Amino acid sequence: MKIAIVGPGAMGNLFAAFLSRAKEEIWLLDKNAGRAAAISGSGIRIDGISGEWQSRVKATADAKEIGPVDLVIVCVKAYDTKSAIIRAKPLVQEGTVILTLQNGIGNIEILSEVAGGEKVIGGVTNLGATLLDTGRVRYAGRGETVIGRIDGRIPVAIRSIREIFNKGGLETRISRDIKGLLWSKLLVNAGINALTAITRLNNGRLAEFESTRRIMREAVTEAIKVAKRKRIKLIYDDPLAKVEAVCEATAANISSMLQDILKKKHTEIDFINGVIVRQAQELGIPCPVNSILVDLVKTIESSYALEVSR
Repeated sequence: MKIAIVGPGAMGNLFAAFLSRAKEEIWLLDKNAGRAAAISGSGIRIDGISGEWQSRVKATADAKEIGPVDLVIVCVKAYDTKSAIIRAKPLVQEGTVILTLQNGIGNIEILSEVAGGEKVIGGVTNLGATLLDTGRVRYAGRGETVIGRIDGRIPVAIRSIREIFNKGGLETRISRDIKGLLWSKLLVNAGINALTAITRLNNGRLAEFESTRRIMREAVTEAIKVAKRKRIKLIYDDPLAKVEAVCEATAANISSMLQDILKKKHTEIDFINGVIVRQAQELGIPCPVNSILVDLVKTIESSYALEVSR
């Protein structure tokens, strides 16, 4: 199978490295030609829980150099989804499958709008990774990856993807309810990411303080109300307990949103807590805590320019 991974961030590099072990043809598509050349030249270095190892992966900033592929894996930030899939159009042919492994809600819809809904499948991964430098990733946490179509169908192509992922060492299964999984992960991210970005605390420290633990639970409770009104079946019997358990399991982890804030980059707040706020407003459900979290993260983002101008 010929596979192109769009976005050489922590997860994109991690998947490229592991899938190269499956002996498939793997490409990384980057918007930055210099970075792509560096990865092609030096490969991807993984350290962390799997030990230190190197993988050779082809990378380019020109989708035409790659040509049509069987599978496109989208690993860019959610706010870059539309521009990324437009840039990746030369990769897409009639039988191409497009898999999103991104945070938040809305990526499947954006990809479907540009490339066609029949081609798009959703995914949730519980792997933990931190980008240390160009082509260098710390593999911080094992976990399964779950993929599936919004309509619940399981065509042969999805089964093939699962087999290749597992062959490469990425524990993967298929779900008929990917929407429920995406919303369940959204609840976890909504409870953790914005709070870590604002407080600059590692995941585990959120549960140490009564104030952050209370805000976290209230943010998740608002999200649960929205999901229930939308009749989305969450996979956790007790989502609040799950969020606290994730904090403990990833105690030393620096969330992706906090990583963005520390690097003074745009965050995915609109696709996480922002989604909850917008859908709550449409449904007439009060959502004060998530609204405040969104406003505070956006304020931090706006402050970047002020710091540069001083």
